[in-house]
Amino acid sequence: MNAPDNFVARSASQPATGQSHPHESARAQVAGAATYIDDIPEVKGTLHAAPILSSVAHGKLRAVDARTALAMPGVRGVVLAADIPGDPLLATFVHDEPIFAIDTVQHIGQVVGLVVARTVMEARRAARQVKLDIEALPAVLDVRDALAAQSFVLPPVTVRRGEPERGIAQAAHQLTGSLEVGGQEHFYLEGQVGYALPLEQDQWWIHSSTQHPGEVQHWVAHALGLENSAVKVECRRMGGGFGGKETQAGHIAVWAALAAHKFKRPVKLRLDRDDDFLVTGKRHPFAYDWQVGFDANGLITGLKLMLAANCGFSADLSGPVADRAVFHADNAYFLSDVEIVSYRCKTNTQSHTAFRGFGGPQGMIAIEAILGDIARHLGLDALDVRVRNLYGIEERNTTHYQMTVEDNILAPLLSRLETTSAYRARRQQIAKWNADSPVIKRGMAITPVKFGISFTATFFNQAGALVHVYTDGSVQVNHGGTEMGQGLNTKVAQVVADELGVPFERVRVTAADTSKVPNASATAASSGTDLNGRAAQFAARQVRDRLAAYVADKQNCRPEQVLFARGQVSAPGAVIAWDQLVDDAYHSRVQLWSDGFYKTPKIHYDKHTLTGRPFFYFAYGAACTEVAIDTLTGESRVLKVDILHDAGTPINPAIDIGQIEGGFIQGMGWLTTEQLVWNDQGLLTTHAPSTYKIPAAGDVPEHFKVALWPEANREDNVGGSKAVGEPPFMLAISVWEALRDAVAHHEGSAVRLDAPATAENLLRALRARS
Repeated sequence: MNAPDNFVARSASQPATGQSHPHESARAQVAGAATYIDDIPEVKGTLHAAPILSSVAHGKLRAVDARTALAMPGVRGVVLAADIPGDPLLATFVHDEPIFAIDTVQHIGQVVGLVVARTVMEARRAARQVKLDIEALPAVLDVRDALAAQSFVLPPVTVRRGEPERGIAQAAHQLTGSLEVGGQEHFYLEGQVGYALPLEQDQWWIHSSTQHPGEVQHWVAHALGLENSAVKVECRRMGGGFGGKETQAGHIAVWAALAAHKFKRPVKLRLDRDDDFLVTGKRHPFAYDWQVGFDANGLITGLKLMLAANCGFSADLSGPVADRAVFHADNAYFLSDVEIVSYRCKTNTQSHTAFRGFGGPQGMIAIEAILGDIARHLGLDALDVRVRNLYGIEERNTTHYQMTVEDNILAPLLSRLETTSAYRARRQQIAKWNADSPVIKRGMAITPVKFGISFTATFFNQAGALVHVYTDGSVQVNHGGTEMGQGLNTKVAQVVADELGVPFERVRVTAADTSKVPNASATAASSGTDLNGRAAQFAARQVRDRLAAYVADKQNCRPEQVLFARGQVSAPGAVIAWDQLVDDAYHSRVQLWSDGFYKTPKIHYDKHTLTGRPFFYFAYGAACTEVAIDTLTGESRVLKVDILHDAGTPINPAIDIGQIEGGFIQGMGWLTTEQLVWNDQGLLTTHAPSTYKIPAAGDVPEHFKVALWPEANREDNVGGSKAVGEPPFMLAISVWEALRDAVAHHEGSAVRLDAPATAENLLRALRARS
């Protein structure tokens, strides 16, 4: 049998897991042969839709005039709120977002309706000719203004432990501070796209570039007034997601389905990049205020922290995002006496949504800023202050939400990185450089990461999978996760291959499909492999156990004596090739397929008090970053990065290292160059690559070293691995802290540097100290 051309040969004696197999679609992607939604051959009669967008941040929608658009070539009609056969509100948890604007508009770029035409460009040109009669109303555009106006999408949440007021008042030292941290555009290579095909008897087939096919299924059925079983959603792969396609891919699919319903034809909707920026939500911008008390060694004795999330005009996922920011406001540090107040602010901007880290980065950056300020206030090395505040092994090991940190490796991990990065010697070199250099200043920081793995909504921590073994011995796997470039399907195939004892190239993973695995959770929260890998493993194990029982009966031995490895099955006195065994078992009517189900153990969480054990385990890491800034222009550069990250026992080391590298660079972009700017009318002015800068290859430092912590996950996770999708993103906080260190090139007071640390913001920080 010839191996598929998207795999490389390997020694038959090697297990699949633990090996750096290429991504299962890598060769097809490089060759342009990997199919995305917009590559699917269009069914005859397919129409195309384009959105009609509000040009006012807040106002009464009095009329929609589409006469000019309807007269344009190729236009078939428009779709408005009145054309929705089901609920006019999206089927979100909070149920607060209209599918199309009904009688008010709440941000510039809100979708009022669609123009449907014969071609993409005909639809887009016509959509721009639709005239909206909107009576402008006052708009809330800033999170501080929303706080003042008590404008919230959800009620505030407070988590408190001990007596922080007393801890602050009795401390030898106190500081107060404020910070603004901007949002971030997902900037996936493949934009938002959906393709809706009506089938017979009021059934639907939806192709969606989505991280959550089950939610798209539910939303489309809800909008059309149908049962979920009438809608099939399929996603083979996405060209990137990063959280932006967890909920908001559902909008695109619903809009396409409503157009297809009205015109009784297949409809595709693909947003262009500018519209994608204007329509979709971003990472939540945050504002912070704090009071902290600490002793002469920098140990925090009391902290009061306010987090204000800019949620946009509707709740979307803002509740759990803000909750996770609260959970991760401690990062790696024990807070004995603390009060954290979280505000979920409503503004007249896009409804912000999930983004890699899901609130964790916004929580962690605050405590890192506080510790950096404490170190400068006391004239101490910031690493020493961070180490002084770390969680302990037996004492100081309970979080502010009452979860015990049982798998703590923070101290040895930081110590190793301090040594391998030559931190102390380089600090001395930087001090000498800064003393001799009047213009270019350098800075350096080590920051740790402790990131909880699991959905904070406990019921999402479940997964299903199907494993089919065919009579020629080949294996097909289907699971509820989605592939967005992160290598989920590759890892799942490796796990199944080892469970069945077959070569990796014999296993194929098919598209996510709601008609195969129902009710699947989103591929998010870094849990894709944890959940779907274990579900697929369990499914494969059931097939293997049936085959073992069959062999044991034939060989008169116990099933546990039957071994599966290297494409062979051995029992006392017999060795049979895998392919032959499968064929024999089929002719003996042995079931060669099975389902598998997994639910994460140990977790529990009270969403009303924000207490419990919301996470199965923690992933750890640390990064040492050195930077340089030009004090005359504010320009900055990352010079060196050393990372030590905890991925457990990697299923695929190359994929994990790639995720660490990519996550760090994306986090670096959030904190340095990726600035979202809304003008005073509420228009997002940074809505294209010409005005919004993500990191490029030239921004990656030549010295960029990644090492993996050599210890398996202490919890019983698939293959001893740990999640690696989100945790590395927060390693990039070391870039921002190193920039603050460069600004404070001599010992002194706290540095106010809002994020992202653009040249303008760096100049403001420098001028504030001069």
